Amino acid sequence: MLTTGNQLRAARALAGIDQGTLAERAGVNINTIGAMEKRGSEGLKSGLDTIRAVMNVLEAEGIEFLNHGQPGVRLKKNEGAASIPVDNRNASNDK
Repeated sequence: MLTTGNQLRAARALAGIDQGTLAERAGVNINTIGAMEKRGSEGLKSGLDTIRAVMNVLEAEGIEFLNHGQPGVRLKKNEGAASIPVDNRNASNDK
């Protein structure tokens, strides 16, 4: 499940998709994606429908959301793809 802004930013980077494309494909405003990512390590406050729409787009791009004690993402396309955990304690709020 998508739970933090840092996790969203990492997922988007792995998928190679920009904020505008993600917003368009998820049917949300680009400002929504930006606001979600600005949450950083904090939990997302967007509605469940919005989070699910964003997740669906990223999952269609091969992203798998991990929450084994700490939110993370990995790319499912390659059998040997390594997990990339999101360290919420040291994350910056870069776009």
